[in-house]
Amino acid sequence: MTCVVCKRTATTPLYEVNGFEIVRCPCGLVRTVLPDGFDPASIYTDAYFQGGHPDGYADYAGSGEALRHEFRRIVAALRRHVSGGQLIELGCAYGYFLDEASVAFDVCGVDISDHARQVCAARGHQVAPAATPAFLAEHGPFDAAVMLDVLEHMPDPAAVLDDLHRAMKPGAQLMITTGDHGAVLSRVMGRRWRLMTPPQHLWFFSPRTVSALLARHGFRVHTTEHPWKQVPLALVAYQATRYLGGQGLVRRFVPPGRVPLNLFDAMRIIAERR
Repeated sequence: MTCVVCKRTATTPLYEVNGFEIVRCPCGLVRTVLPDGFDPASIYTDAYFQGGHPDGYADYAGSGEALRHEFRRIVAALRRHVSGGQLIELGCAYGYFLDEASVAFDVCGVDISDHARQVCAARGHQVAPAATPAFLAEHGPFDAAVMLDVLEHMPDPAAVLDDLHRAMKPGAQLMITTGDHGAVLSRVMGRRWRLMTPPQHLWFFSPRTVSALLARHGFRVHTTEHPWKQVPLALVAYQATRYLGGQGLVRRFVPPGRVPLNLFDAMRIIAERR
């Protein structure tokens, strides 16, 4: 796999996690080495969303209210830079963000998961399995695009960004959230960092490397922040018990609700399409 930032194949091995080698590129980007023929789509079944995957969600559907509350906050942050128009979300899951964004935008989505797309379609959203040029042309040009914790999952984010750039208006806004591998917590935890979850996560960005990636594909980063989030309590408990044991008990005993959280190892990037 070629580095999406520096386009080189030379790497320095760091460690092995979940049977996958983690390496660092000369530019500083850290990435997962995937075996030939690996299909990332195989991860994102209904089990990923409903407590059947150790690095997934405890109960995505049951956390809908908490997720919507956070997504309303994200929509408000985006609207400080773009008031409305056409919006596409890549990695839209069950469509809860699309619900909230539809107050101000005409929305559509993309998700690799057959299960997630079925849920979205049942609730009236137009969602495709990939951001193909045809789908983008049909629904664009876009005033805004959103990737919430999805860039790190993409086998080829460079190709996606190129297609997205062509489908966005000059001056349109791109919002990305992803882990910050340059954060103190990541450096201290190393292979045990909470977001070091290959093969779910393939790329581990820092503010410098994600800005370099976006600049290479025609976007100018103007906002980088590490915001507080309102996180479903079930998700916090589920991810904590990944290390402690007892994940199977979370759905039975953890009540619904949300908790404010900021470990300063997750960043929100907003960039302008040049």
